[in-house]
Amino acid sequence: MKFVEPIRELQKISSMKKILLAKRERDYLLFVIGINSPYRISDLIRVQFHHVMDEKMKVRNHLILIEQKTKKENRVALSKGVKKAIEIYVQNHYQGDRNEFLFKSRKGVNQPIGRVQAWQIMSDAAEELGLENIGTHSLRKTFGYHQIKRGTNITLLMKMFNHSSESVTLRYIGITQDDMDAAVQALDL
Repeated sequence: MKFVEPIRELQKISSMKKILLAKRERDYLLFVIGINSPYRISDLIRVQFHHVMDEKMKVRNHLILIEQKTKKENRVALSKGVKKAIEIYVQNHYQGDRNEFLFKSRKGVNQPIGRVQAWQIMSDAAEELGLENIGTHSLRKTFGYHQIKRGTNITLLMKMFNHSSESVTLRYIGITQDDMDAAVQALDL
């Protein structure tokens, strides 16, 4: 199995969004929610309309899911940009059933896309952009990487990921010894 990386450059993230939106709004939304939350792809693909909108068709402030792997509830605030993307998607794709999957497959009746299909979507867009080592885990790794770069406390991020230690989280999101060395060398008090 190949080790996948976060998308470190903001310009590359913007380009991925454009590529995915040009192909399919569903794929764009999967990417946007994925890079703005600590959820695994196995949890994201199971999101239904009732998870993101209330009975009055208003986008929720939080996405609350029971994680498949840990069986723990994870409540994540939705940013303004994510809420806007969801709002547009709901306007264009909601057909009256709040139990319908957000990332619906064209196969079967109300079936979510699978992990392999989600991987193919991300992999194809990354290849078009010239990015290597990008997969579905790149979504949550990108979230974690940019949270750390913005100053989020590693302990908080560890809890969001449901990791057992800070070192596991740092290794997972791709913070290397070189990154840590560069941070210290840049300080030079």
